Amino acid sequence: MVSAIELLEEVIVVPRWSFPTLPDLQVIERPGWLQIVTPSITTGGLNEVIYSLLDERTADATIDSAIAIYRDLGLKFRWNAGPGSGPADLGDRLELRGLVPNPGRGMARSTDGGDDVGDVDGVIEVDDQTLHDYTHVMATGWGADPAALRSLHRHLLSEPRQCLFVSYCAGEPVAAASYVAFARSAFMMGAVVLPDVRGRGLYRALVQARLTHARSRGIGLATTHASEATSAPILEELGFETVCRFQMYVG
Repeated sequence: MVSAIELLEEVIVVPRWSFPTLPDLQVIERPGWLQIVTPSITTGGLNEVIYSLLDERTADATIDSAIAIYRDLGLKFRWNAGPGSGPADLGDRLELRGLVPNPGRGMARSTDGGDDVGDVDGVIEVDDQTLHDYTHVMATGWGADPAALRSLHRHLLSEPRQCLFVSYCAGEPVAAASYVAFARSAFMMGAVVLPDVRGRGLYRALVQARLTHARSRGIGLATTHASEATSAPILEELGFETVCRFQMYVG
């Protein structure tokens, strides 16, 4: 049984460390601050202020400095203003600098009892032979550079805690997703279903495949950060409960 405090820890704090150890990924960490910068990924992802609890008196200078790092490198980035962030008007300060809010939810459910979530036929765990298919779906779905993603995904395969899945329809790769295995929870992320095949249960199948895989590794809890506009309502139907709500700002 997980307490409310432990659940919030698994949903908000533990996933802060879900990023891979890429050669060019820079981690900037200090009390009240966690930021990652990855120059090789220019179109979003792995460029994020993950946690920021700032002093009101110096917040503006710190925000400007962090944003300048990304903009000087020509990188899209995110700023997570989840529980524990500060000051209280952090969101207003970010919006004044042109960042766009994207409401999200921290969600969780047990990995048990999810066998009726979706049909996993056509979903496989990615290996060296299917890595190209996974990259194809991710690059197409996110409008990203396939070459940059290929290098990233090959590195992910070398990290045992990174678990990648790809789904096929009529023999073609059309959907993909992943999760990061932590000691007590599986952090689900990055689900993409290509537009032409949406509405066929592929998203549900990817959820089911990850729940089953995590359960087989002895992990009893699945967590995720879901966009209010897209995945959160679907995940709620699939048994995920909302633990908290927060804003993710996009720059």
